[in-house]
Amino acid sequence: IGQNVKTSMPMIVAEELDCDWEKVIVEQAPLNTEIFTRQLAGGSQSIRQGWNGLRMAGAAGRAVLVGAAAKTWDVPVDEITTEKGMLYHKASNRSAHYGEMASAATTVEVPEVVTLKEWSDFTIVGTDRRNVDARKIVTGQPLFGIDYREEGMLYAMVIHPPAFGLTLKDFDASEARTMPGIKKVMRITAYPEQQGKLWSDVSAFSDLVAVVGDSVWQVMQARKKVQVNWEPFAEYQQDQLASRDGNISVVGTQTVPPGQESTQRHADLLAQYGAKSGEVVRHDGDVDAAFARAAKVVESSYSAPFLAHNTMEPMNFFAHVTDQKARLIGPTQTPEYMEMSLSLRLGLPKEKIDIMMTRMGGGFGRRLYGHFMLEAAVISQEMGTPIKLVYTREDDMTQGCYRPAYHAYYRAALDAEGNLIGFHVRAGGIPESPLVANRFPAGSVDNYKAETWSAPSNISVGAFRAPRSNFIAGAEQAFLDEVAEAAGKDPIQFRLDLLARSQAKPIGERNDYDAKRYAGVLELVRDKCNWNTPQEGLHRGVSAYFCHNSYVAQVLDLRMEDGKPRVEKVTCAVDCGLVINPIAATNMIEGGTVDGIGHAMFSGLTFTDGKPDQSNFNTYRLIRHGEAPKAIDVHFVDSTEDPTGLGEPPFPPIMGAVANALYKATGQRHYHQPFLADGQMTLG
Repeated sequence: IGQNVKTSMPMIVAEELDCDWEKVIVEQAPLNTEIFTRQLAGGSQSIRQGWNGLRMAGAAGRAVLVGAAAKTWDVPVDEITTEKGMLYHKASNRSAHYGEMASAATTVEVPEVVTLKEWSDFTIVGTDRRNVDARKIVTGQPLFGIDYREEGMLYAMVIHPPAFGLTLKDFDASEARTMPGIKKVMRITAYPEQQGKLWSDVSAFSDLVAVVGDSVWQVMQARKKVQVNWEPFAEYQQDQLASRDGNISVVGTQTVPPGQESTQRHADLLAQYGAKSGEVVRHDGDVDAAFARAAKVVESSYSAPFLAHNTMEPMNFFAHVTDQKARLIGPTQTPEYMEMSLSLRLGLPKEKIDIMMTRMGGGFGRRLYGHFMLEAAVISQEMGTPIKLVYTREDDMTQGCYRPAYHAYYRAALDAEGNLIGFHVRAGGIPESPLVANRFPAGSVDNYKAETWSAPSNISVGAFRAPRSNFIAGAEQAFLDEVAEAAGKDPIQFRLDLLARSQAKPIGERNDYDAKRYAGVLELVRDKCNWNTPQEGLHRGVSAYFCHNSYVAQVLDLRMEDGKPRVEKVTCAVDCGLVINPIAATNMIEGGTVDGIGHAMFSGLTFTDGKPDQSNFNTYRLIRHGEAPKAIDVHFVDSTEDPTGLGEPPFPPIMGAVANALYKATGQRHYHQPFLADGQMTLG
């Protein structure tokens, strides 16, 4: 995906194997569920879940090599040492490269227990190592799915409904079929009614028109000449499937409502649902009594629009399907799950399906959903030839799988001394809720209530970098600043006081964060940014959040230039346990920070009668080079904890820091994202 686990994961193996990193070659393995576990990239879990297994794999490899050397040289195992891919028996002055003992090592039994290195002895883990694909990337070598070609391959594109709520009625391709290079124009059904969907099969449009030809350009031109008629669909039910130990079962149904939705309707729904009671998912103490006796009550509502993932590389996949075998090559985050979907759709056993992963030109959660892979396979099966399916940017941006639209309502009760005595959050979205009820400030307030709700929609959504957290963190952190101001307290100290309470005497037993580690990143960022020494003309906003097992605190400094905000610097403090590859970890913090600033300030997807109003970057606003922070200062907590994730944790909190800094700069609080439109300040 780009988060550099292709470097960091081999570093873990190489560390315990005790080999020379300069001689390590990393190659991408194909999908193989019999050998490998968790062949999925998502949730910032690659390092966290791979840590122990990869260490043991490296240590086991070293153990059998040591055993082979001891057997070959007829010396005790404990007299053999290793260093940078070499075996040594110092007493007899003998040595050998690992390769010299490789064959003999295959005869040595793998020990049931292996000895792992002490962290203090690490020479690879914890040091800066450049991306193993870096040279290939910058020299333009074919690594990405969009690069892949085979002799005899045809190109395909699909035509999907122009609006959500519509389905294919019929089409006339008589003119398109006569155009140069066009082999076929046909109707395909990616997901027949009788086939349920796994969670990775998110797709709003199952019935499509496919255009197949010799080149992308020819297919694009022919596609314009296809006359397609669409019609509204009625409400329908879709079976939801789940997999356990490779067996698939129906676990529920999803109702897909009819109609063509618009952003104004979404805004009305968010306001309506946000104003009435939701499902109570956590309630500590007596919230109503706390608000009744409060000396001051603070309440605010926050909202955010749908967002498109907009990966640099639009969706694409290669497929060659025959009666006997399916071979697929391309960028996917979920090959293991899509293998099951392909097996269902193609009527082939899983062992007849081969999936090879290419490097991805961005994921952000978008490639967790592999309907485009399945579409390519269906087209190839119909054509009987190898196919390369390619989406244009417009295809990618308008066919769904978005970040949901969200809303959160907050209330806080303060006593006469400015102490937080009651906290109430009601959060939901279209079509899912962003609420995580057991995160801070849950556990730090005697009287705490969390309610959740959701409104149905036929607009398909999926995981978007740091799902749910990517909205609720910013809303919560902006509200906490507002409460701190009402209490007359410094915003960092206000949070630290709550965390101290949670650490000393936590409320409830389901709090999913470590208050000490949470406070640690706030204290570190306060010290590193010189929080208590303000600089003239700079306006500062702070935010901190825990998600995906890691803690991030950020302070954003901006100044106003010609009435517009300019981000000067962001200081980040991060606790992700042991840092495997500091330079790659820093890159991820920087990337997530820039990404979060951009989405908070500029991005949004709107709808008119079910049709996305934005279809390319001329109308969908992303952050530009000149709008990125001039500096991002990253600091990691020196930790003895096992490593956790980093691809997602820096993304959610920065949005709150943006909102809080804008308030300091303008005196105006911002409650709806995006905060800026075309570079101009918008009303909050």
